[in-house]
Amino acid sequence: MHSIDLVVEAGHTERQYWKDLWSYRELFYFLAWRDLLVRYKQTAIGIVWAVIRPFLTMVVLTIVFGKLAKLPSEGVPYPLLVFTAMLPWQFFANALSESSNSLIGNANLISKVYFPRLVIPTSAIIVSFVDFLISAVILLGLMAWYDFWPTWRVVALPPLILISFAAAMGAGLWISALNVKYRDFRYIIPFIVQFGLYISPVGFSTTVVPEEWRLLYSLNPMVGVIDGFRWAILGKDMGLYLPGFIFSICLVFLIFISGLWFFRKAERTFADII
Repeated sequence: MHSIDLVVEAGHTERQYWKDLWSYRELFYFLAWRDLLVRYKQTAIGIVWAVIRPFLTMVVLTIVFGKLAKLPSEGVPYPLLVFTAMLPWQFFANALSESSNSLIGNANLISKVYFPRLVIPTSAIIVSFVDFLISAVILLGLMAWYDFWPTWRVVALPPLILISFAAAMGAGLWISALNVKYRDFRYIIPFIVQFGLYISPVGFSTTVVPEEWRLLYSLNPMVGVIDGFRWAILGKDMGLYLPGFIFSICLVFLIFISGLWFFRKAERTFADII
């Protein structure tokens, strides 16, 4: 790791914050790599869990919503409809869970040395992004199994991945900062993740929601993100409710900007509270 000349002076962190963030990039790499190793350490099948968890969740949701409830699949195989939505949802849910406890888990580091605290929750979210990439490989396997090939719409996927990253980052910054002061959030997050799975269109298509309620339903920002992923990957006759999509994406950026602002505001008190 490179040595960094740090000058402690009044107002330094405010003026040099983003420059310091770049200077501490090697700490970011180290924390992300450490979290990735710890995640599957002493597990019998290691990183295979990253494959088994989304696959079994897909099977359960397909049976419940596709076979038992017989909800429409928009002309695509139901497992594909579910798994395409699980990509952004699981990334968001895992990132929220990992980042919420990241500051508490690194309390010793925070209380001893100066560095931009933004490095910690961001590195935790990167670990969830690795799981996202593994799940994307499973989706490719499913598409090959059903002989289903994407259309030109797939070019919209990179911007949609950035939007899902902004949603995970914004929510993660809010929760990680709040969790330092109010430890109740370690109990609230599992509930939000479990409840969010059923109120988001992961196991079903958004078209089952009556049209007059669809804009209100888009108050859940993950609705627009999930619909965007389905539109880009599944193509064909998969429509996109544009007003709801734009509404959700605006909410995502509002959460991201406000999360960054709140984290920066709360950051100066972390060492004292922890």
